[in-house]
Amino acid sequence: MAAPADTGAAGGGRPGDRAATALVMGNVIGVGVFQLPAAVAGYGTVGILAFAVVSVCSLLLAVVFGWLGRRMPHTGGPYVYAREAFGELAGFLTAWSYWITAWASNAALVVAWAGYVNVLVPLRGTGPALAVTVGALWLAVACNLAGARGAGAVAVVTTVLKFVPLVLVAAVGLFFVEAGNFGPFTTGQGGSAVGAMTAAGAVLMFSFLGVESAAVAAEEVDDPRRNVMRATVVGTLAAALVYLLGTVAVFGLVPHERLVRSTAPYADAVRALFGGGEAAGTLMAAAAVVSGAGTLVGWTLISAQMPYAAARDGLFPAVFARRNGRGVPWVGVVASGALASLITLANYTGGLQAAFTALALLTTFTAAIPYVFSAAAQLLWLLTDREPEGTAVAPARLGRDLAVTLVAVAFTFWLVAGAGYAAVYQGVLLLLAGIPVYVWMRWRGARNGTGNVAV
Repeated sequence: MAAPADTGAAGGGRPGDRAATALVMGNVIGVGVFQLPAAVAGYGTVGILAFAVVSVCSLLLAVVFGWLGRRMPHTGGPYVYAREAFGELAGFLTAWSYWITAWASNAALVVAWAGYVNVLVPLRGTGPALAVTVGALWLAVACNLAGARGAGAVAVVTTVLKFVPLVLVAAVGLFFVEAGNFGPFTTGQGGSAVGAMTAAGAVLMFSFLGVESAAVAAEEVDDPRRNVMRATVVGTLAAALVYLLGTVAVFGLVPHERLVRSTAPYADAVRALFGGGEAAGTLMAAAAVVSGAGTLVGWTLISAQMPYAAARDGLFPAVFARRNGRGVPWVGVVASGALASLITLANYTGGLQAAFTALALLTTFTAAIPYVFSAAAQLLWLLTDREPEGTAVAPARLGRDLAVTLVAVAFTFWLVAGAGYAAVYQGVLLLLAGIPVYVWMRWRGARNGTGNVAV
């Protein structure tokens, strides 16, 4: 295990408890939440039940990441845990898969984000739409190149701004729901009720990607042994409550047949709440734009941390370990922005909802890889009675911790099952594409006489 890197570069600064919590909440609550009620409405109201299951399991997964962050407060999060527990190949596959998740999720986010921008400022033609979409990705890159403190400040501001309209729908909207709007429990899409809930759960998990954000950027967080656990659990719990209440409100405010076809379900819900006023829908669209901007900044920060941590250990090209004058691993930030731009351009010719759903399922699968390795690492350390200090786990805690971790492991397998053949097929191809990179890094290390580490 490589020693933690120096994070005290000039001008960088490290976010504390509130900024770390905002980073988690900002990465979890993105523009995706504004699209997901429509994405799962086709399965029926079983989607609400799926949201409840995913919320509870994601909270348990957040607890596991909190434990892991306390044990190993190093940048890289899941990569660090997999490498320490299962060796270099597992660590590399975790880092590679998480990196794919980070930049591919930014592509999904920016596609949905552009749809809400179009409500505020009509984007006439493909050219202006692509310019705004790709431009947003590179603005997020520029914000991150300014330093971790700048990204943390953006996360705090956008998280506060986005919570106001979301809480409005989640709290006030519940008093105006109509039972007739909910539609059938299942619609036949996805097969049986269990199959529909599994398929809907895989789509919905996209909304919880980011529960590990504070653990991934642990060295960028002040006092990580204390703040990573607090930020991860509090951020995930707050997001889950807003999600559940908001989804119920949207289902009850917008008639089912309209919700299935909606490209801006929260805007439609606010219009229904205020008697069809266009101004209310416009304000909700503005909230989605603010939310998406903050999430893009947060995920761009996270997308650079994983390859940076792997590069320090010789498992990614060494160029990813370079930092600029503000302490930012700038190569990872720029590379992630470029890859997100390419996959956005490749998918922009399709329909908005189809492109968003396909990318959401792909990122759910690729995220399941580091999630299962992380939970399995915690399970291994519990079974071998290893506390962070090397002492035995107290018997009173062992049963509880094992139960939580086992549920987290099972949850990741459930997500893979629900992602569907297309997402698994594409995800496996992208995952296997990393093997030649791993072989090259090992070969360089052997040629330079440094063993397993390439320099």
